[in-house]
Amino acid sequence: MIANLGRPDRLIRAILGLVLIVLPLLNMPAIWSSGALAYGSMGVGAILVLTALVRFCPLYRIVGISTCKL
Repeated sequence: MIANLGRPDRLIRAILGLVLIVLPLLNMPAIWSSGALAYGSMGVGAILVLTALVRFCPLYRIVGISTCKL
């Protein structure tokens, strides 16, 4: 895997991912009172955090995007 995520992209993904994981646990706002929405949000958040940690996004690879400076 060749890194294709730059520092700003990784930071945004990590913050947004953590927010999507924590907010359903706090049930704020009440939109996450549905179990399916809460688990879906946490799943998307986990994927965002994982891609930020490994510095690789498979979707970026398919589309041909790279925000990483060489």
